[in-house]
Amino acid sequence: MFTPQDHHYMSLALRLAEQGRYTAHPNPRVGCVIVKNQKIIGEGAHHYAGEPHAEVHALAQAGKLAQGATAYVTLEPCSHQGKTPPCTSSLIAAGISHVITAMQDPNPLVSGSGLKRLNNAGITTQCGLLEVEAQQLNRGFIKRMQCKRPFVRVKLAMSLDGATAMQSGESMWITGSAARQDVQKLRAQSEAILTATGTVIDDNPSLNIRLNVDDLNLPNDSQNKVRPLQQPKRVIIDSKLSTPTTAKLLKLEGETWIFTISNHQDKIKALHNAGAEVIVLKPGEHEPNKVPLDAVLLQLAQREINEVHVEAGATLCGALLYAGLVDEIILYMAAHIMGNNTRALFNLPKHNKMHQRIEVKIQDIRALGDDWRISAVPTTINSNCSSH
Repeated sequence: MFTPQDHHYMSLALRLAEQGRYTAHPNPRVGCVIVKNQKIIGEGAHHYAGEPHAEVHALAQAGKLAQGATAYVTLEPCSHQGKTPPCTSSLIAAGISHVITAMQDPNPLVSGSGLKRLNNAGITTQCGLLEVEAQQLNRGFIKRMQCKRPFVRVKLAMSLDGATAMQSGESMWITGSAARQDVQKLRAQSEAILTATGTVIDDNPSLNIRLNVDDLNLPNDSQNKVRPLQQPKRVIIDSKLSTPTTAKLLKLEGETWIFTISNHQDKIKALHNAGAEVIVLKPGEHEPNKVPLDAVLLQLAQREINEVHVEAGATLCGALLYAGLVDEIILYMAAHIMGNNTRALFNLPKHNKMHQRIEVKIQDIRALGDDWRISAVPTTINSNCSSH
């Protein structure tokens, strides 16, 4: 169905799509390569929301040579008017004769309509080339479109004997500089960093990106400039509104959203004056004293958050895992032993039998300086809408 040349050009398109990893959200990361007579005549990537899509950049580079050419696109070309015109119109107007896509648009309201419109205009289409790779690149966008919630990644660091902190809460630093730099990149590709008020009180974290833009090789925008890196939203789960108004993260660049079940107006006003937005949710049916985590994720998806990066203690991490809301676990393991006067990774108080264990599938293990990074996905989860 697909030739070795097709695989080569789509691989190049996926590489171009990578350019939007830190900048394209809330839009998907998309790349496009236009080929004619086995020669690349146009390349493009979608860099920033509101700016031209990958196909438009590639067509501009190809010019009149696009007539009769083949376009390789990592995502089905859009067929609706958004902040920019539909890419299907541009492909049709340019005279493209064949379009090969890696995957359909995951939005169930529009999936397949772009390809159909191209077909109706006399353009032949094929779909499914390197689909798994394309899906991996846009896991957050797919999750939001199909499940109405963002992709949730839990980041944890532990010693060789499974400790995340001393019993006192002391945890700086378990891992080395290479692992901490890697965490910064995970933060940068996420639109939100989620934590609990306990972590804010104990650690007073910044929860921001502390990277030089040169470290990420960011693309230029339409004015041929590198934009400042957008700080992720800082999201705090705080059932009793205990977040201090003096917290460091409230004074930093970027937005802070606090999700609570408390209607304490004085506290809400104080936190609002300190720079936070407070979102009051209805208590969960089965746990009336806790913020319903599924409702939080629903709200984040409605606010166009594709990827959530979790940096929290064992209670919140355990609650997310138990509820089947964790899509990926990134675990940094340091080569030292902290003993038994420590805190564990996940708090799962209802688990006391072997059959209750939550299985995970290891996706990747690699060395980072003196530490190891393990990527895993839970395989026994309670979720009705899973990306695993």
